Amino acid sequence: MNEAAIRDRLVEHGKTLLNAPKEPIRFTRNPTADALLNDLETYPHAFVLACVMDRQIKAEKAWLIPYLISQRLGGFSFETLACVSRTELASFMAKPQKLHRFPEVMAGLFHSAVQRIATHYHGDAARIWSGKPSSAEVVYRFLEFDGIGQKIATMAANILARQFKIPFSDYVSIDVSADVHVRRVFSRLGLCPSNATIEQVIYKARALNPTFPGILDSPIWHIGRDWCDERIPKCADCYMNDLCPTAPKK
Repeated sequence: MNEAAIRDRLVEHGKTLLNAPKEPIRFTRNPTADALLNDLETYPHAFVLACVMDRQIKAEKAWLIPYLISQRLGGFSFETLACVSRTELASFMAKPQKLHRFPEVMAGLFHSAVQRIATHYHGDAARIWSGKPSSAEVVYRFLEFDGIGQKIATMAANILARQFKIPFSDYVSIDVSADVHVRRVFSRLGLCPSNATIEQVIYKARALNPTFPGILDSPIWHIGRDWCDERIPKCADCYMNDLCPTAPKK
């Protein structure tokens, strides 16, 4: 296996995405919800709160929650959010239909995140990433929110850098988010064994591209979602086909 060639091609695709012009991100299947999440100037808290909600349900549904709550509130200004009680949020989460599998728990996390933005960032969530901070600082700030772990904190920093084009002083602490797609593709490319832990995948990405491990995340995730299916992989369509040790050879 030519590991260096695999790394170089993945990094090349990652750099193409990183250097591409900024375009609106499709977080959900709702254009109005996506417009809210993409408006970092007016509603940076919408992006942060969506990250907090992104757990144990499909991402598209989780990222829709800020918009659905904005409909209940008649707006999504931070001043409006800061006045909403935890009890009110629990009601919004549960009725008339559940916005999340765990409405009570997620209402608490949502409320806690609003309070943290109010007290630590003076109501302006963009302070989390403004001023060209280090990647480690941004990841750490996301980790300070209740309910956010390494995977979501890294994902948030990666989206800010890669798609929102937010400048950081470095990218060394932006890791891959080792979900099922990423772990499967790492294994099939021969970069990690099939039973590799999340930590092993993360550290392998760091070893492959130390200055920006997370640049591998998007190309590998797309390979896993679009071609490298768990049961029926479409190897012939994948641009890694000639380098992949598990792809059928002619």
